[in-house]
Amino acid sequence: MDWLNNIRSHQRTPSGSRDFKEATKRDALARLEVELERLLSSLPEPKRPGVEKEFKGFKNLFSRFLAEQGPSVTWEKIQKLPEGAVIDYSTLSTPTTDNIHHMLDKLVVVKLNGGLGTSMGCKGPKSVIQVRNELTFLDLTVQQIEHLNKTYKCNVPLVLMNSFNTDEDTQKVIRKYKGLKLDIHTFNQSCHPRINRESLLPVPKNVDVQNDIEAWYPPGHGDFYESFNNSGLLQKFIKEGRTYCFISNIDNLGATVDLNILSLLLNPDQKSAEFVMEVTDKTRADVKGGTLIQYEDKLRLLEIAQVPKEHIDDFKSVSQFKFFNTNNLWAKLDAIQRVVEQGSLNMEIIVNNKSLADGLNVIQLETAVGAAMKCFEGGIGVNVPRSRFLPVKKTSDLLLVMSNLYSLSHGSLVMSPQRMFPSTPLVKLGDNHFAKVKEFLNRFATIPDLIELDHLTVSGDVTFGRGVSLKGTVIIIANHGDRIDIPSGALLENKIVSGNLRILDH
Repeated sequence: MDWLNNIRSHQRTPSGSRDFKEATKRDALARLEVELERLLSSLPEPKRPGVEKEFKGFKNLFSRFLAEQGPSVTWEKIQKLPEGAVIDYSTLSTPTTDNIHHMLDKLVVVKLNGGLGTSMGCKGPKSVIQVRNELTFLDLTVQQIEHLNKTYKCNVPLVLMNSFNTDEDTQKVIRKYKGLKLDIHTFNQSCHPRINRESLLPVPKNVDVQNDIEAWYPPGHGDFYESFNNSGLLQKFIKEGRTYCFISNIDNLGATVDLNILSLLLNPDQKSAEFVMEVTDKTRADVKGGTLIQYEDKLRLLEIAQVPKEHIDDFKSVSQFKFFNTNNLWAKLDAIQRVVEQGSLNMEIIVNNKSLADGLNVIQLETAVGAAMKCFEGGIGVNVPRSRFLPVKKTSDLLLVMSNLYSLSHGSLVMSPQRMFPSTPLVKLGDNHFAKVKEFLNRFATIPDLIELDHLTVSGDVTFGRGVSLKGTVIIIANHGDRIDIPSGALLENKIVSGNLRILDH
């Protein structure tokens, strides 16, 4: 679809073709509106208002998508981060115990729980994958907050933002937490129709989402603000006198409630920050992560998708952009209400190209929750230790969090004091044999000792016996058709293992 790509480039087009494009864009919006009306009219009256609200948000996204001209930042306009824009975590003071109870009464914890575990070969919500000691992401989160509530005699609520993909399964799971000292609330993020890439029309034929699940998608976690407001929970918490929410991904095991950051936000001597983004130092593994920039005199998130092609290398440079966004965010509740009601949330649109099972090319329009930073007043970054960023996206991450690198304390993972340096090892496991959780677990009789590991690469048909120790840099490569069984009790230190090694029981 060439004209779509051209909208996003900076080509000067002859005025005739520009007029044509403007007309096709106007036409696309008008046709989309007709289709959305048709979808709405297929619904029974009582269900219409809710869906109408979601469609209004979708129409807004779609018209902004049509209007966008190329990358949303002009590279030359990026300013140097001003003094004090990013506060170093080590300079924060720790609140006194008698104060913590009152501080926590002002807090709501939000976990983004819209994702499925499909990329790791699991059915259902990602949050119910077992991470450690047969506990899931959700179990660990619930344990952490229950522990806070018991320790400080407070009642911090947990809010889960589900999607239509995860809601039903999540509701079943949270019943088991009924007896705990913890209030759990859920709401759903919007459900938007996927768009046919050629015709720019919605794919679904009716609003029966469950029967045509491929035709719909949740529009990224940037949808949090509108959906939270629409759910009524935002108003409820403001009425209760709560002032901030802490938002993070359910699969980031480092994203625990941090009392030092909360104390910074609630400090009466400081000008109130409406939005805080936790950033951490970039390493070579994080060069694609979003970063913080000063632009048009405001702090904002810059994602790789917004960068003009000729500046991608600059964006990846660790010296030019030292930090990346952990997606641990703190936002003031009344400020969320204000920006939603004003309609001033204009987050950059991420265009996600997909192909459906029947081969149809579709686009889905998404936004990122951190991109809202520029819509708030007095935003700041806090440069936090790497331990607050421990996402589990792949089985290589799972290997680390299941290993003896960490111990578990009230639902929080704590790095072993035996590890000499705070950085985690770099682990690469071959997709063909390790990508799916079940297969991954079958390849380890027990999780190896990784305390002194720097780097591990495993490729091909490799299995590990019991009590294996890996130290330094270890590379194990089984060529196609070969198999390597690492024997029980083996110690591999700075070793490359290749070829064929089979150990058979007799």
